[in-house]
Amino acid sequence: MRPFGLAAALLLALSPALHATDLASPVGDWRTFDDHTGHERSLVRISEENGALVAHLLSTTDPADGTRICDKCDGDRRDQPVIGLEFMRGMRADGDKWDGGRLLDPETGSVYRGEMHLEDNGRKLVLRGYIGMPMFGRSQTWLRAG
Repeated sequence: MRPFGLAAALLLALSPALHATDLASPVGDWRTFDDHTGHERSLVRISEENGALVAHLLSTTDPADGTRICDKCDGDRRDQPVIGLEFMRGMRADGDKWDGGRLLDPETGSVYRGEMHLEDNGRKLVLRGYIGMPMFGRSQTWLRAG
């Protein structure tokens, strides 16, 4: 095999490992679920920017969301499309959890403090939004997509 062919074969063999999801990090795509029905509600992407985690809404199961804007939001998110909206900002690692972030509810425009942690070997993400203290909040469990 010529050197180029060997290099190409090696690259193809390693490519799944190069794109493997780091299950110790919440970075990636997540499926969210309706609190009342348990049905899948949306797909979100968590990414890292300047050492903090942010999340954007990629899609929802409600076709009406495709045209919705965040008319109750403040600041740079006001009147922005709900699809693509950055609804989580500033989540930073703190041991085996991430906290210090802010979570936006695009339906109400309310902003909550947030914290999250991984469960089930990184396949589940428990996100808690609260006002004041974490005990005065609500949690959601998301499943890793893919």
